[in-house]
Amino acid sequence: MRVLAAMSGGVDSAVAAARAVDAGHDVVGVHLALSRMPGTLRTGSRGCCTIEDSLDARRAAERLGIPFYVWDFSERFADDVVGDFIAEYAAGRTPNPCMRCNERIKFAAVLEKALALGFDAVATGHYAHIVTDAAGNRELHRASDEAKDQSYVLGVLTSEQLAHAMFPLGTTPSKAVVRAEAASRGLTVAQKPDSHDICFIPDGDTRGWLAERIEPQQGAIVDRSGETLGSHDGATSYTVGQRKGLGIGRPAPDGRPRFVLEVRPRTNEVVVGPKEALAVRELAGARYSWAGLDPVASGVTTAEVDGGTSWFACDVQVRAHGEPVPARARLAAGSASAPELVVEMDAPLLGVAPGQTAVLYVGTRVLGQCTIDRTTSALPVDAAAGSARAS
Repeated sequence: MRVLAAMSGGVDSAVAAARAVDAGHDVVGVHLALSRMPGTLRTGSRGCCTIEDSLDARRAAERLGIPFYVWDFSERFADDVVGDFIAEYAAGRTPNPCMRCNERIKFAAVLEKALALGFDAVATGHYAHIVTDAAGNRELHRASDEAKDQSYVLGVLTSEQLAHAMFPLGTTPSKAVVRAEAASRGLTVAQKPDSHDICFIPDGDTRGWLAERIEPQQGAIVDRSGETLGSHDGATSYTVGQRKGLGIGRPAPDGRPRFVLEVRPRTNEVVVGPKEALAVRELAGARYSWAGLDPVASGVTTAEVDGGTSWFACDVQVRAHGEPVPARARLAAGSASAPELVVEMDAPLLGVAPGQTAVLYVGTRVLGQCTIDRTTSALPVDAAAGSARAS
């Protein structure tokens, strides 16, 4: 099988490529140039896609004895990931650029090019596991190492993309094993730090980065009753769940801290309130997809007459390293609007914002995902109103 190994310049992708070679595949290494002006060097664990990373990837490929190329996807990345990130923040939402990169670059643009060139699969260093059932259907599952599991950020993959995906590290018990293997193979990246933060904001200053791209406009900070408590210099600097840096200057009447509950781009308002007001009992999104067979074809649930599905039990995870929460979900189809995936949690979740991704699990299997469009508060209507009056 001809395999395209996506080599980021880190230890995980290098070992994944090595294992693909060991498995007898015809492997070609490719480094994705995602920045139009890549930095020369990384700063510890900050940043990626630098010139240093491309050189590390090349050295790893040479050590493995496989051909190596650099593919320039900087323009596509700027439009589909960076541009989306800016647009989502401007709309008062909280995006996940890693999800968009996997969805639109690594397993869309790159896979499309790989298939056109005659490759059968794209291998990456993600910690996730693909299981093939008796009928040949592929399922995405959590990695064996729960601490490194990256199935959440792969929840956007479709059955067609899973058919051409390869994750050689999925059953590895720990990252320490990967590093030891890299050292034994003579790979110079064996002890290279993992990259963190948003790759195109290597200094970690998301607030400052956004201020250079979205002109800050002063607006009001209000409570849930609409009372003005202070002002801000740009709503894009605030995210749901934020506690520090509100700049209100006076405490709440009950002395408890306030949190950002909502960002309203149309009115340029930031809504704040008590921590309990962050709790949501339901979330929903119209942009959904299934990782493999859909719930009906999988036998997880049944179809209903209106085109939706009946409720089914699952776990929902809304952050890459968040805890899965027991829930029930259904696909709700209506004549007045597009179908949406609706999820009701058994216990409220705190700080869930539109723009985040909700990934559904049944056991270890990733069933599907949706980009959150709306949430419903867990507070009873009368309690919410009373709390608003008190604040």
